[in-house]
Amino acid sequence: MSLNVAYTATSTSTGDGRNGHVASSDGRLDFDVKFPKEMGGPGGATNPEQLFSAGWAACFHQAVRNVAKDMGLTLSGDTVKVDVGIGQDETGNFGLAGTITGTLPGLTQTQADEVMEKSHQMCPYSRATSGNVDVTVTATV
Repeated sequence: MSLNVAYTATSTSTGDGRNGHVASSDGRLDFDVKFPKEMGGPGGATNPEQLFSAGWAACFHQAVRNVAKDMGLTLSGDTVKVDVGIGQDETGNFGLAGTITGTLPGLTQTQADEVMEKSHQMCPYSRATSGNVDVTVTATV
């Protein structure tokens, strides 16, 4: 598959990895990252899973908006929440798990389920994680 790249984001990690610093090439992101307390770290800063969940939520929400529009549906007050978990699998390797929850008021449950499923097929983050990350997608109205 050939991809016609329209935009490239570039960020650099320095210091001590998960207890280091990240910055984007345009300077919009420039901050420390820390292991969360839940993983034995100091906390007190963002972490890669928070950054990933934020990007995925924004991207998925745009897919929801596009799908709903294509279906002739009007959204108002809609939100998308993405939870990204990290943990070890049975082999001791670390992996991710995701839960995507769309709140789509004004739609029927059937419509909301269809919008979320089609969005999951469209969203580049969802497509990139397909087959690699256990993902649960749900809709509430």
